[in-house]
Amino acid sequence: MMSLKRFRGLIFGVAIAVVAGGGVAVLAGTLAAPHLNGRAPPQTCLAVDDRPQAPGAGMVLIPGGRFRMGSEDYRAEEAPQREVAVDSFWIDSHDVTNAQFARFVAETGYVTVSERVPAGAADAQPPASGRPANVAGAWVFVQPAEIRNLEDISQWWKFVPGANWRHPEGPGSDLDGRQNHPVVQVAFEDAEAYARWAGRMLPTEEQWEYAARGGRDGDIDEASAEHDSDDAPKSNHWRGIFPILNFGSKGYKRTSPVGCFPANGYGLYDIVGNVWQWTRSRWTPDHQSGSASADQPSYTIKGGSFLCAPNFCMRYRPAARQPGDGTIGAQHVGFRTVLANPPSQ
Repeated sequence: MMSLKRFRGLIFGVAIAVVAGGGVAVLAGTLAAPHLNGRAPPQTCLAVDDRPQAPGAGMVLIPGGRFRMGSEDYRAEEAPQREVAVDSFWIDSHDVTNAQFARFVAETGYVTVSERVPAGAADAQPPASGRPANVAGAWVFVQPAEIRNLEDISQWWKFVPGANWRHPEGPGSDLDGRQNHPVVQVAFEDAEAYARWAGRMLPTEEQWEYAARGGRDGDIDEASAEHDSDDAPKSNHWRGIFPILNFGSKGYKRTSPVGCFPANGYGLYDIVGNVWQWTRSRWTPDHQSGSASADQPSYTIKGGSFLCAPNFCMRYRPAARQPGDGTIGAQHVGFRTVLANPPSQ
């Protein structure tokens, strides 16, 4: 976990004010942003194209083995730690990009969930979640100027009509300069549709975590705050005070192009940070809950995102896990694919 010394260093020098209604705002600060010499961050870090990755051509072979999955040092849903066996499989070395997803859409005519008006919407009532029942759109992070607390995520998560993979922040946004960024605003079925088209699958939670550990076992969290620095960041996550002050990772305050941060021991880029990644494993509240209900729409997402911060979320770790609503897209969720067994050599 983040040390008390580092936490004090993060907070010290930033003026915080309690405003009317118990809210909190950053008024001014002396916390220094990572130095970029005035340059904009690059929009290409790896030489990739719009074709799906293939074994030996972008996909990495993960040798089978056993490992201790989960953690008992962070959050209840990550426990209990248990030994798991995984067969060999291939996995994309990076998240599926906007360019790759665009090729899939161009070749198939596929329309994502966030681009569709929900079926039966005319007679439906808006749900309590704040998501309108009769509007196409998706969830977008809108940075607030002040907050009441860190429990009410509706202070920064907004359903934006017209938000989808082509317009990640809603109407007026586009993919200009972001072809090599991970595709986002993809619901679970969108990710599955791409994987089927490419002849792949989404990883299980076990496959994903085994690959994310990079060949190391136990509580390995090298991208966590204890092993990370603003000057030499190991992942794209929120640097500052979530959700009101963000200096960015290498200058990126939202998604970054794939491959801008160091690969893990297996050569996988952005396996933590940048965007959450869908798995095909249904969500369970811990590792002892048995089989999940087949009719519940939540799937396990892994890896954390550019919105995870030391003071909030802190899930840019291999063992970290969270439920993802499979019925809608979000600005911080993408995916990568696997081949369950290596082809004959």
